[in-house]
Amino acid sequence: MDRQRKILISEAEALRPEAVRMLRAISGFAELGLSEVKTSGTLTEFLRERGFRVDRGLAGMKAAFRAEFVFGRGKPAVAFLCEMDALPGLGHACGHNIVGVSSACAAAALAAFGAGRFRSGRVVAIGTPAEEMGYGKARMIGEGVFDGIDAAMMVHPSSRRHVAKGYLALHKIRFTYMGKASHAAAYPEHGINALDGVLLLFQGTAALRQHLPDTVRVHGIVTDGGKAPNIIPERAQAYFYVRGENDRELAEAVRRVKECARGAARATGCRLRMEEGPYTLSSMRVNPVLAGSYREALAMLGLPESGAPVDRNRGSSDIGNVSQIVPTLQPNVPISGGEKVEIHTRLFEEATRSSSGIEGMMEGIRALSLTGYDLFASPARVRDAWKAFHTQKQGRS
Repeated sequence: MDRQRKILISEAEALRPEAVRMLRAISGFAELGLSEVKTSGTLTEFLRERGFRVDRGLAGMKAAFRAEFVFGRGKPAVAFLCEMDALPGLGHACGHNIVGVSSACAAAALAAFGAGRFRSGRVVAIGTPAEEMGYGKARMIGEGVFDGIDAAMMVHPSSRRHVAKGYLALHKIRFTYMGKASHAAAYPEHGINALDGVLLLFQGTAALRQHLPDTVRVHGIVTDGGKAPNIIPERAQAYFYVRGENDRELAEAVRRVKECARGAARATGCRLRMEEGPYTLSSMRVNPVLAGSYREALAMLGLPESGAPVDRNRGSSDIGNVSQIVPTLQPNVPISGGEKVEIHTRLFEEATRSSSGIEGMMEGIRALSLTGYDLFASPARVRDAWKAFHTQKQGRS
């Protein structure tokens, strides 16, 4: 590692006490999506104290923010994404406490290092609420918050160290069946059972799975199954997630699930209402140039990447939408000391606050800082990232 990068790493290490303080505070807040006001305030106050210009309340979300530190002409603009929301009843069991602090501290380290060294550039920290709702980043894209960004990145905690793990595309649908109430014993022939519509929907999708690609996931819950056993349910509802490898595969799977829903309505004589989520989450397009820079950073730090497959155990995230408009990267940092701990569990939430979780957070700060350094120090790498982005978009990789 050369002298300049060593100085940058020392700037990142100097933030450890503040990073740990913020991690503990945000873990205690455990605010749900669209309510991350204390979390947002903690991160923005930290950035403001380090010379960032902060705008809050973006895209109609009080917790959303964009904080900027500018060198010279302000290009390239490199964004570090600060997820903030927790899970109901589980706290930060997805690790957004680590995500937000890692991105804010990497941005601060680059700002402190780059002042007087970088002739041009813009360090941007973007606070993105409600990732668990599949909402924040997608809404912010639509409101222009990502306009002018040349690259976007963040790390996500995991059991393993991955550079290029992606996400599946996701679409959400609520199916509401409307029937006719009647006494379930005295006059059942006068009723139309809405719950039967929901049950047939589940049976239909269960049969459909045999004919779907391995990368498609269909899963749902019953959110309303009636009011009492002696009343034919006049209303029943199910909530489904449909996922696919890419937008095209997802669209076909959604079409077929909807046909199952319509068939269930016809078979039971129910009326059907379908309500689709406000945003479809796109699959993650990992930028190979940014991934290459991050791998170089790991090599400098002496950290080996996990050899585990990256195309398994995937969920979905609104960072996939970001990756469709700008070169994007979201590596995984290990937080469990080598033990396998699954996300969205109490054990994972505990791991984010453990000594291993703190080391994973510091790894993310260092590696993100080094990756950002490459983009500010070598504008050609930014151009290469955009070339790769356009190649991916045209379907050639």
